[in-house]
Amino acid sequence: MITQFIMDNIYLLMLVALTILAVADIVVGVSNDAINFLNSAIGSKAISLRTIMIVASLGIFIGAVYSSGMMEVARKGIFVPAMFTFDEIMMIFMAVMITDILLLDFFNTLGLPTSTTVSIVFNLLGAAIVISLIKISAADDVTIADIGNYINTEKAIEIISGILMSVVIAFTVGAIVQWISRRIFTFHYEKKMKNFGALFGGLALSAIVYFIFMKGLKGSPFYKELQGFLEGNEYVIMVVGFVFFTLFSYAFQKLTKKSILLVVIAVGTFGLALAFSGNDLVNFIGVPMAAYHSYEAWSISGVAATDFSMEILEKKMPAEPFLLFIAGGIMVATLWFSKKAKTVAETELSLSRQGNTHEKFEPNMLSRGIVRGSTLLSSAIGVIVPKTMQERINASFQKPEDKLLTKDQSIDAPAFDMIRASVNLMVAGVLISVATSMKLPLSTTYVTFMVAMGTSLADRAWGRESAVYRVAGVLNVIGGWFFTAFGALIAAGTVVFLISWNKAVMVPILLLITAILLVRNYLSHKKKNTTSIDPKTLKKSESSTVQGIITESADNISNVVSRTNKIYSDVLKGLAKEDSSKLKKSKKGVDKLEAEIEDLRDNIFYLIKNLDDTSVRGSNFYITILGHLTDMAQSLDFITKKSYKHVNNNHKKLRFSQIKDLQEMDQELTSVLTEIANVFDSGKFERISYVLSRKQEILGKINDKIQKQIERTRTEESSPKNTSLYFNILLETKDLVNGIMNLMDEYYSSYQKQ
Repeated sequence: MITQFIMDNIYLLMLVALTILAVADIVVGVSNDAINFLNSAIGSKAISLRTIMIVASLGIFIGAVYSSGMMEVARKGIFVPAMFTFDEIMMIFMAVMITDILLLDFFNTLGLPTSTTVSIVFNLLGAAIVISLIKISAADDVTIADIGNYINTEKAIEIISGILMSVVIAFTVGAIVQWISRRIFTFHYEKKMKNFGALFGGLALSAIVYFIFMKGLKGSPFYKELQGFLEGNEYVIMVVGFVFFTLFSYAFQKLTKKSILLVVIAVGTFGLALAFSGNDLVNFIGVPMAAYHSYEAWSISGVAATDFSMEILEKKMPAEPFLLFIAGGIMVATLWFSKKAKTVAETELSLSRQGNTHEKFEPNMLSRGIVRGSTLLSSAIGVIVPKTMQERINASFQKPEDKLLTKDQSIDAPAFDMIRASVNLMVAGVLISVATSMKLPLSTTYVTFMVAMGTSLADRAWGRESAVYRVAGVLNVIGGWFFTAFGALIAAGTVVFLISWNKAVMVPILLLITAILLVRNYLSHKKKNTTSIDPKTLKKSESSTVQGIITESADNISNVVSRTNKIYSDVLKGLAKEDSSKLKKSKKGVDKLEAEIEDLRDNIFYLIKNLDDTSVRGSNFYITILGHLTDMAQSLDFITKKSYKHVNNNHKKLRFSQIKDLQEMDQELTSVLTEIANVFDSGKFERISYVLSRKQEILGKINDKIQKQIERTRTEESSPKNTSLYFNILLETKDLVNGIMNLMDEYYSSYQKQ
């Protein structure tokens, strides 16, 4: 009975499902695209987050009415509707929405910005191509060469090429405008803004207002009422706007004693949110609205779904204002409550941050090559350009000598100043609004991201210390964009093929899979972001005195010693039981420990800079302590990897005598490490002398076991692999003991000198 009900009402149920999917698509889409209009304001920290969200929310609401002109892309921009029946169109639309949601949610979970425009375009293209091939294979009078009759090839190529061109244009224009702005205002822009701020504010505000509001009106239903006044008077409006906003900027700065850049950032955020909504809302609701119009036309036709031609989609149909209003409300709600939007925003901010930060991406061969080539090109240009000109240019990019921030502290500081934030908003807003007025569905993500990267490059945020990481990050994001395109093409084609096999069976199954994946990704992301900071993590020293450094180092030493004790014991237990999973877990524990110690080493520069003049010797103590901790971690790493490799390769198990000797060593080392942990936890550092007195005893026992193995090897040992592993563990244990004792000796000596 249920199956029969589904078969009888399959298209109505598909329409309901598409409506629900549209809501989900808005949520995942806005979560990714929110970075487009929020990052400049958030990164500069010029305005409170609450104010930014309110301004952006208003922009989204108002921008929703601009989307009606863009809805045609989903209806006829990629395929030729007249060549498809209602049944086929509904299958295409269902496949597009399912794959679009899953693809965008995948990128949100990874924290990578991608394009909702590229996703929807290639989803439509992939689904339409597969349905076209199915139709062609079932017909006798057409061949695969006729697929151009089904796909709007010219329009698809225009859209794709426009998107690719926008990447290059956005990066180039952003870099040029930022370079000119920085040359004029420098990083000490506060003084210059008093003299030239009115002109800059007038230019920025008039550009934002004209291009976003005036050009954006062309996509709205209200344009006809203003068309007679606007057309032919563009230059007059621009000049009047520039004069008005220049006077406004001058008055604002004089009366409030604040920078006009605050207004530029607020208006730019509003305008960019408006442009985003006007350009991207079609990506979320264009397909469901087209499906609704298709169902409406078919339901009153009396023609079978498999025979009813969708030629009606060729006609222009305005979007329902009520539906746009609801969609705008959902977008605003998502903007306020989405946690994944913050994860995606962190990626762009980390790549554009002016100072040092925790780099999110690892360098690769291509990024190294690009940075090396750019360095050589810069050196070559330096030979040609006169030194006096170079000095004048460099003076404009001289950063103010503010308090030196560590990588952790830089996260809470502004990522860049208000000049760069204003340029980001102005350039991105102008480019997006021009494209929107031309009904070109460019990617707002690509434009805003590449503008931000171009301004970062021009602002010299990618210095020799960070360039290789930042370039690698940009390449990763761009690589993700290509994956979006090809992934959408293949995934949508696969899904529509499955639906065409049996709609009544496959649609419910695919919807269930979609719901499961969305819930799983949500829970995974929530767990990742709510995980509390591990109390066992090594802490960076923030003290500026020798005494403070010595005291803070005690916690780290106790931490490393305790973890060393556990890892060493777990490795020997895993080796005895040939438990590869336990050994693999220990290997991960060592990797984590090494990463934390390396992080402490990266902090040495900031520690030395912040030390009191009377406490410089504390830096030598800190460096020496880190050296010993590194030696201990390297010994653990060697023992763990050798043990894991032996078991993972299924070599012969260690002999009982060897396991027994190693267990005895584990007991000896455990007693010493437990004593050390107790000393540092209780603060009874005078007991370190007792620990040091045991050094020769432990080393002597290691030497005895080495000698015993030599004798066993000559008489009874038959496995070269076992012998090699056993000797490696003992010799590296010897180095581990030396590292521990050297650490104790250094700390004890410094403690006594206090």
